[in-house]
Amino acid sequence: MPEAKLIFQTYFEALIDAKDLSELPVAAFGLDFVHGLDENLEAIEAGYFTDKDVFAGVVDGRNIWATDFVKTSALLEKIQANVKTLVVQPSCSLLHVPVTTKNETELEPVLKNGLAFADEKLQEIKLLSQRLDGEESDAYKQHVADFDALQAADFRNVTLENLDDVATERVDYKVRRQVQQEKLGLPILPTTTIGSFPQSPEVRRTRLAWKRGNISDAEYEDFIKSEIARWIKIQEDLDIDVLVHGEFERVDMVEFFGQKLAGFTTTKLGWVQSYGSRAVKPPIIYGDVKHIQPLTVKETVYAQSLTDRPVKGMLTGPITITNWSFERSDISRADLFNQIGLAIKDEIKLLEDAGIAIIQVDEAALREGLPLRKSKQQAYLDDAVHAFHVATSSVKEETQIHTHMCYSKFNEIIDSIRALDADVISIETSRSHGDVIESFETAVYPLGIGLGVYDIHSPRVPTKEEVIANIERPLRQLSLEQFWVNPDCGLKTRREPETVAALEVLVAATKEVRAKYGK
Repeated sequence: MPEAKLIFQTYFEALIDAKDLSELPVAAFGLDFVHGLDENLEAIEAGYFTDKDVFAGVVDGRNIWATDFVKTSALLEKIQANVKTLVVQPSCSLLHVPVTTKNETELEPVLKNGLAFADEKLQEIKLLSQRLDGEESDAYKQHVADFDALQAADFRNVTLENLDDVATERVDYKVRRQVQQEKLGLPILPTTTIGSFPQSPEVRRTRLAWKRGNISDAEYEDFIKSEIARWIKIQEDLDIDVLVHGEFERVDMVEFFGQKLAGFTTTKLGWVQSYGSRAVKPPIIYGDVKHIQPLTVKETVYAQSLTDRPVKGMLTGPITITNWSFERSDISRADLFNQIGLAIKDEIKLLEDAGIAIIQVDEAALREGLPLRKSKQQAYLDDAVHAFHVATSSVKEETQIHTHMCYSKFNEIIDSIRALDADVISIETSRSHGDVIESFETAVYPLGIGLGVYDIHSPRVPTKEEVIANIERPLRQLSLEQFWVNPDCGLKTRREPETVAALEVLVAATKEVRAKYGK
């Protein structure tokens, strides 16, 4: 079709080799001026696109904040002066943001007026285009005023703890491990789970009844306590070594924290696609983040009161909270990581003071946030490691810090995983066909590690022989003292019968391996 006009569309980053690409036989280029601003603008001003139409992605399609019209209008004028024709568009598809803010009636007006979901972003494109054509409407002026009001809001200027006063290193792991083992008295190849247990239809029905006001706060709390008690008993009967409370009070491992930390809010109908048919409502980080109330202490301490076995405190880490939220765009990601790290540090202190000896800080999405450009990846990883240290390094030597990561290409970030200095890391591995395990077998990894021994994404109950094989393969490289035995991931989406049956196999397999090694 020689008459067809082709657009070379890009997003999420700047062009590489823009001069060479500009010579492609296409009529137009779509460029991301949100996530690739500096490099793409440099290419425009170098004159590479003077004979091309440019579709300028200046409205952020991946986040929910209103566009800075003053800066963006000036940017569009620079672009227009160096291209054949300019078209204003989002930086990418709008599937990454909710549909409209009009139903978010419970949000503070200053915040709501500073948001732009998909419908509002389309209106932004219209207003910016009109301004470029010389029409500065009242709606444009009001948008500028709303944007400025959000930037000046008190909640974006909170006094936070000085990072210089926060510990970011712990004593050597070998020292910590000995102190922790003396306190915990765990067997070789300790067994545990990742955190959540099945969110049964009864759990979901009861939560919905509570949200609708059909049952009281006290009734809902009693129900949660009964589920915790029931699953503590199940875990004891299974003879699991380190227990969890089950997270029955949580809908989502990030939204739950967003409902309790200052600087966060949640929406009424801000749903976005997660994967497949699954949707989530990411919290919005709108202001400076601060710990203002206990987040998890009540449920964790109650669970610990029911058993002599250690119960893990379960927290989500600063990087995962950031990556699974709509984050602020007016401060750096490093600053945001550290703000959340400080908040998690305060919650860890409360758990530690309440007698919780093992605390898990999940970083399930650490790898997920890795920048596309290799030149930017190490800075991200360094910032992530530092924030994790901010959260976890103030604990006592005898407090054992765990973390969990979901399946990804860990060989690319193994040095940063080691640098987290978590006492124990649990990794999703059973679907990796050995690739993830190989990352840890071929690297020198001196810390505690649990490589998931069965796939929780399937209802199938593994055989004891399969679990034994999945325990013994890593032991060719890792020591018995390092290795923990756990499922791949949380058990929230599984049903109770298959969960109990699979954990029975896990414990039986572990005991057989212990016997084989004379432990």
